[in-house]
Amino acid sequence: MPRNTAPATELTSQYINQVTSDLERNVKEQERITAEITALQDQLAALQHDHTVLVNMQQALGIAAAVAEPATADRVSVPSPRKKATAEPRKKAKTAAAKQPAAKKQSAKSAAPKNDAAAKKAQLTLAELVRRHLSEQSEPRSAAEIATALGETHPDRGIKTNVVRTTLENLVARSQAERSKQGTSVFYTAPNPPEPKAAPKGQAQAESAA
Repeated sequence: MPRNTAPATELTSQYINQVTSDLERNVKEQERITAEITALQDQLAALQHDHTVLVNMQQALGIAAAVAEPATADRVSVPSPRKKATAEPRKKAKTAAAKQPAAKKQSAKSAAPKNDAAAKKAQLTLAELVRRHLSEQSEPRSAAEIATALGETHPDRGIKTNVVRTTLENLVARSQAERSKQGTSVFYTAPNPPEPKAAPKGQAQAESAA
């Protein structure tokens, strides 16, 4: 009996270790996919906000264009003058109709800078925010530190550490950020700018002679 029990116990232990390993791998994979989905949802929300701003701007410009159309239609449908006395009032009406769309266009232009500023602010994706934050730092930063800093600067974005970490890894893959390890911790920095190329010797001598 003891001989049969030992192999069974060893086999059970192997199954337990295998199931535990598979379970841990499954959980990590779920966390990775969840982080990617959250990042995509954040980008989708930013695009939807941009779409709303652009539609509002298009409608504002469309109102000015719609006002100008009736004046053109009236001018085309007016019959040829039969009397000289009616020519002067009609000329004044055309001048007033021409000034009205100009005033509408001027008001639309004055409102455009505000809408452009709002649109530019909304167009900043999480990747752009992370890349800009890294370029402003003089020392390496971890994903948690970057998430905390961006969360304080943009409290309305609901920035999470796992989403920032996924975004950083994507930037590293595109050579837009650099990753380094210090012990068990991972830190990120902005990529170093390319060094200027040295001028050819002949060109350098010509410049020194000049």
